[in-house]
Amino acid sequence: MNHAVEIKKIFVSPGHRFVGRHGKTPQDYPMEERDSIECVAGKGIIGDRYFDHKENYKGQLTFFSEEVFLDLREKFPEVDRDPSVFRRNVLVSGIDLNKLIGQRFSVGDLEMEGVEEASPCYWMNQAYCEGAEEALRGRGGLRVRFLTDGAMQVGSASLTVDS
Repeated sequence: MNHAVEIKKIFVSPGHRFVGRHGKTPQDYPMEERDSIECVAGKGIIGDRYFDHKENYKGQLTFFSEEVFLDLREKFPEVDRDPSVFRRNVLVSGIDLNKLIGQRFSVGDLEMEGVEEASPCYWMNQAYCEGAEEALRGRGGLRVRFLTDGAMQVGSASLTVDS
């Protein structure tokens, strides 16, 4: 099954802003916007904080839906924040990410497996606004593992789900 999708934005970060910071302030590791990324099977995105984090780590890349982001902007109109605050790697439009959980799929020639929802946590209330964690429940994004090496870039792409 093929879907036309739009890769809107791509982000990486060299360090963890929130991981290990319970009860402390976040660290200063902003997300860096890129036009493209290089991905390595079983390891992740070259230059990202989760690259080679653990063997076959389930969050080698995280997708976030532009439609969900726009819904949050409508729900919280007083908030003007960039989608990078959610710490997801790829802002994508045109696909229900939850339908990819447990599926093997490709974006262009890059093959991956949808592992689980990128569940929101209490940090979302600090990063975006109070109420963001609750508003994101069940639609926090998609965590994936790479099955092949390859590149991903901003722009139109074909997403193919294996049958």
